[in-house]
Amino acid sequence: MLALALLALALAALYAGMTFANLRAYAPPPQAGPGQPRVSVLIPARDEETNIGAVLDSVLASRGIELEVVVLDDGSSDGTARIVRAWTARDPRVRLVDGAPLPAGWVGKQHACWQLSLAARHPLLIYVDADVRVHPDALARLAAFMERGRLGLGSGFPRQIALTLGEKIAIPQIFVVLLGYLPLQLARRHATDPRFAAACGQILSVTREAYDTSGGHAALRGTIHDGLGLARAVRSAGFATDLCDLTELATCRMYSTWADLWAGFSKNAREGMATPRALPIWTLLLGGGHILPVLLLILADGAAFRIAGLAALLVWAASAAVAARTRASWLSALLHPAGVAVTLAIQWTALLRGRRRSPAVWRGRTYDL
Repeated sequence: MLALALLALALAALYAGMTFANLRAYAPPPQAGPGQPRVSVLIPARDEETNIGAVLDSVLASRGIELEVVVLDDGSSDGTARIVRAWTARDPRVRLVDGAPLPAGWVGKQHACWQLSLAARHPLLIYVDADVRVHPDALARLAAFMERGRLGLGSGFPRQIALTLGEKIAIPQIFVVLLGYLPLQLARRHATDPRFAAACGQILSVTREAYDTSGGHAALRGTIHDGLGLARAVRSAGFATDLCDLTELATCRMYSTWADLWAGFSKNAREGMATPRALPIWTLLLGGGHILPVLLLILADGAAFRIAGLAALLVWAASAAVAARTRASWLSALLHPAGVAVTLAIQWTALLRGRRRSPAVWRGRTYDL
């Protein structure tokens, strides 16, 4: 028990130390300057009639930028296109593109984003998912973040809206991986090294030069995870990328049901943790550092119990700090070990399902990845 407790403490200390260091580095984008950057906001939309009006409302209220908004209707079966056409009739900044049929070998979102890039007219492209809502200053400040950092690609994580218990447990795990295991300062010092690439596909800004040089979404045509893939491609092309904190400048509700949450996280898993080489390491880091301390509090006594208690305290303190910064529910911090367990369950299920070549299904499309 003592050896396990010491292992748990070492892994918990690694997570907590990295998290507190990263919270100092993970900052909001700077205030916008006096100029008016020319920005193309690009929104891929497939069956988004419940979201598209609200995202257009928020984007068109942006200030401090010269703006065009291009929405691609990616074969929607609902009223998405009708709603956007109504917007184009009353606001000349809005354009609707009817998406072409999905070619073989392409994933739907990558194809939609590629078509949007061809329609964009301005030198700065900002991809925004339909379930994102932006503050009026968000896009101008993201443009300032790009300019001041001399970035080819920049993105930020919006505040993640979580209403159900499942969302409150699972969604904050995004930040566990981001802030607990990616050394942000090192990533900035090696700003073009693809090994340190990270991005959030919910809202992502890329210069036209970096996009075209890297191959853009065409270089990712057979992948699911657009944010991470594009950041790697841009770094590989010699351009810098970076992350900022958009907690106070944007919101996103990713999933509203447990089934959608599980399916959404599963589709990204195969290009993240859920590989035969990576997942055992992640299981050690997450299981040993976040779940094992709690188990030892139940099973151990004496010195092992005290060491496990210190490990658990470190993990809960770090998770509480992340919850406070990202404005997550206090339940996400309290039930943090359960959230980690859910994450590992999703990853292992995705890995085993992938080994059986079970296809991924998303937005009515099936991908044999």
